[in-house]
Amino acid sequence: MAVQQKTATKRKKVLKAVMKGNLYITSTFNNTLVTVTDEQGNTLAWSSSGHSGFSGSRKSTPYAATMAIEKVVEQAKERGMRELKVFIKGPGAGRDSALRVLKNSQFHISLIADVTPIAHNGTKPRKKKHNR
Repeated sequence: MAVQQKTATKRKKVLKAVMKGNLYITSTFNNTLVTVTDEQGNTLAWSSSGHSGFSGSRKSTPYAATMAIEKVVEQAKERGMRELKVFIKGPGAGRDSALRVLKNSQFHISLIADVTPIAHNGTKPRKKKHNR
């Protein structure tokens, strides 16, 4: 008796073409995170220095940030993206190298904004000492 096996057919994901999007770069002292979203904020692609294969102190280098940005730029091009708004956050080393990579890509960059949060009310004062 022959046993019949069912073969599952996988459907290919159809990537929807998105012309405009946002690129968010979060550059910390230890890592660089990059996310591409559409105009509604739905994530289309993401990468980080750690995701690109770097670990330890090499994650915080400008070269690691460059590799993470290049990976995301390729994924965005596959989706047909042409125009980007860039939002940069954080004090890390990947900020400048990220902009250099974007300048050399074929994207039309309509906005570059620094959205690093800055505290403007100072720190909480110390608790008062009481004498016994």
